[in-house]
Amino acid sequence: MDLIKKGHSCVRLEKDGRALVVDPGNFTEADAAVGADAILVTHEHPDHFDEGRLRSAMEANPAARIWTLPSVAERISTAFPGRVTTVREGDAFEAAGFDVQVQGQLHAVIHPDIPQIGNVGYVIGDGAHTVFHPGDALTVPDTGGETLGTLLLPVHAPWNKISEVIDYVREVAPRQALDIHDGLLQDRARPIYDRQIGDLGGVAHGRLAAGERVGLAR
Repeated sequence: MDLIKKGHSCVRLEKDGRALVVDPGNFTEADAAVGADAILVTHEHPDHFDEGRLRSAMEANPAARIWTLPSVAERISTAFPGRVTTVREGDAFEAAGFDVQVQGQLHAVIHPDIPQIGNVGYVIGDGAHTVFHPGDALTVPDTGGETLGTLLLPVHAPWNKISEVIDYVREVAPRQALDIHDGLLQDRARPIYDRQIGDLGGVAHGRLAAGERVGLAR
């Protein structure tokens, strides 16, 4: 399984000539999802869900499909009839040759005065490695007692702080954590985050530049 980091919270997974993209929002490249066979969307915020980017991908591949939670599906199902599947926590399905499990229900609390919206995370596996994209939440994935391969770590957001990010890494205890949700993080702050998460998280931690590819193995 190859993982390609796209802008902000978007990632692309490729294997055997097929591609799955998660959260092509408005902070990532305009063509981030073009060529994808499957697209997963965690929630409705525009930095994770951008209809223009979805439209580009769906037009480029007439066989491409989208899986997402109801609040997003109801906004795009008309535009892509028969190609959008609604998911909820506990669902499992196959997409672009990957096994996907849906985990989580709610977006992290931004402020008590702001109502929480829905948010789902996706455990994505290929039989040899598992990747968890939590969207905008610190959901601890249920992997049936197996160690998670790669945690995609929302490293910087209006709803989190570094101590919570570190504790999240510790609780999930994956084989490695790779940063996502970093579009608002200034370059001069990155070494501070790298050092603190690396020193205190207790697992291998790294970050990829947009467009950088890494092979994932068990």
